[in-house]
Amino acid sequence: MAEVDNTALLQFLLRTGDNTLILGHRVSEWCGHAPILEEDIALANTALDLIGQTQLWLGYAAEVQGMGKSADDLAFLRDVWDFRNVLLVELPNGDFGQTLMRQFLFDAWHSIMLPRLAKGTDERVREIAQKAVKEVSYHVERSADTVVGLGDGTEESHARMQAALDYLYPYVGELFESDEVDAAMVDAGIAPDPASLRDEYDALVGRVMEKATLTVPDGSFAHKGGRTGRMHTEHLGHLVSSMQWLQRAYPGSEW
Repeated sequence: MAEVDNTALLQFLLRTGDNTLILGHRVSEWCGHAPILEEDIALANTALDLIGQTQLWLGYAAEVQGMGKSADDLAFLRDVWDFRNVLLVELPNGDFGQTLMRQFLFDAWHSIMLPRLAKGTDERVREIAQKAVKEVSYHVERSADTVVGLGDGTEESHARMQAALDYLYPYVGELFESDEVDAAMVDAGIAPDPASLRDEYDALVGRVMEKATLTVPDGSFAHKGGRTGRMHTEHLGHLVSSMQWLQRAYPGSEW
């Protein structure tokens, strides 16, 4: 195995932590607004799980960076162009069906990636992944069941879920993009090549969509740019301003 490149490791940790941070914030926006109380509680718990994972990933990233920063600093004091999350997780919630479709598409990838990380060569990455995989195994089961229930439900719920899938699916491809950061993680034995997960992912998504009576869109086009910070949607700026306003308005404030 190659020696770990700390610059690449930092980028990998930021990508992983930013995915859970931004999705966790998005899901938290449903708190108090979900269609029924049970879903309100379930979505809040999912958001808490993701934010908890974020604290571990970004905490490790701050250590690797070696500038005396914390997970909170990385979450609340970076500008929008410094975030490294995939575009999928920053997209607006839309209706309840769109939120759960986005959640499933991410959960499916997350449930495949984390077990690989839990067997890698980096002890901290292994420990974080081993903890997170227990939570994500529940996330993917729940989101898949909800997608099936809505997709194979009423005429309206089916139409909304198909529209959500059509809208979100072109953002899935970015999850499997590979670059020099990924190559460094593969060489060090820390993480798999994202592209190597695509077949398993497609099989999992295909099984769920078949049960949901939904049609996976054709085509290989993928929106991308979030993992490198080269391009984000306009939605991320609004999300970050909402997430960071208290720390920006009152620097150094603590609860």
